Amino acid sequence: MKNIIETPCGQIRGCGCQWPGVTAFKGIRYATAGRFEYPQIVTHWDGEYDATAYGNCCYQPRSFYDEEQVPEKAFYYNEFRKGETYTYSEDCLFLNVWMPENATPESNLPVLFYIHGGGFTGGCGHEKHFDGPVWASKGIIAVTINYRLGPLGFLCLPELAAEAGHTGNYGLFDQLAALRWVSENITAFGGDAKNITLMGQSAGAMSVQQHLLSPLSRPYVAKAVMSSGCGVNKMFGSANPPEKSYDFWHQVMKAAGCGDLAAFRVLPAEDLFAAMDKMKKEQNVKGMFCAPCTDGVFTPKAPLDIVAAGEQADVPTMVGTNSEDMFPPILHNMAKGWCKTQYAAGKGPSYAYYFDRKLPGDKNGAWHSADLWYWFGTLKNGWRPFTEKDEELSDQMSGYLVNFARNGNPNGEGLPAWKPITKEQGKVLCLGEKETRMGKPGALKMYATMLTKKSVGE
Repeated sequence: MKNIIETPCGQIRGCGCQWPGVTAFKGIRYATAGRFEYPQIVTHWDGEYDATAYGNCCYQPRSFYDEEQVPEKAFYYNEFRKGETYTYSEDCLFLNVWMPENATPESNLPVLFYIHGGGFTGGCGHEKHFDGPVWASKGIIAVTINYRLGPLGFLCLPELAAEAGHTGNYGLFDQLAALRWVSENITAFGGDAKNITLMGQSAGAMSVQQHLLSPLSRPYVAKAVMSSGCGVNKMFGSANPPEKSYDFWHQVMKAAGCGDLAAFRVLPAEDLFAAMDKMKKEQNVKGMFCAPCTDGVFTPKAPLDIVAAGEQADVPTMVGTNSEDMFPPILHNMAKGWCKTQYAAGKGPSYAYYFDRKLPGDKNGAWHSADLWYWFGTLKNGWRPFTEKDEELSDQMSGYLVNFARNGNPNGEGLPAWKPITKEQGKVLCLGEKETRMGKPGALKMYATMLTKKSVGE
């Protein structure tokens, strides 16, 4: 197995994974950053870099309690993390790469770059469903990343704006730094720096959406995939000005006993998260309080204004939702709406899907994130009694995905035809319980699901 390669940063050692003929490079430091500072990309390391173990995850609420003992966290813990060990730190800017072991710098393989979800407050790039994407066994370079979360990634303060010229979106700038690092180094792993597909789910999809709106990301993105978090409207996919949250974060500083920014920067992470939670409860803050903002730099103006001016990226997109998703009809309509917006603006073709496979093992159906097992081809990492049907569906879905990563069109030999959304063509690809086909999911059923079944994200 070829497990040592030479990169522009220096020599790096990888290891094997569950897929024969695939080399994994884990825990690659792509950038460094102080608290509430923007990232600096790594351009060199001394000696041989040991990339045989995953790097730290960003501090997040679950860093400070035992998930197994919290009933409302049990579902996703059991699904994606039970039995695993994670290390948490502010030093968390690491990414992972999987490559075919016979790839060379001349291979020019497509790159799938995945951004995890978790409400911008949780998650990492190496949970069970992300651990060893099948894509590399199909000739695609796979990348997953960690980035800063919660207050470490999305706090906004006027003192920070005065210091750096803007504030907020630290987590998005981390993602951009990882994207730039990949662009500058992926050739050494056999990848094509000009053929990078951004992919994300939930808050990861919302992140991809923001990259499609940002002029800073545009040079690095060839295509985009967004699951359960696509679209821009007044409720979702928008971004408030940073000034709207200044008072809240000043109250957090006060609750933490910090008289100035210097004290806030050295406050233990656990105390920072505790002060934030205290103020959330006192002020009855709901929804995504740690989220992208219109900072004037990464997001130069309100997302709705960017889309209205047709200034979003002109790239092919693949989007979709699940039958038992969070707010199924709303997310489904937003995804289709994005496709229609892209078509009307003369942008790259957009392909929409609807996933309704009732995962074996319980009666929760196709819940929020359920499709990830299938896109990543990592069913064997899970606890569920997946069947031959599930394996076939996963092979089909990952087939569409790698075709899309290659050329912006998911269609290929042996796969049912998937038509893009146009003014005349409004059907989506239905994946799951029945034979894969183009169709129109029932709106009434989606509304009934939303009103009768509680579906939560991480």
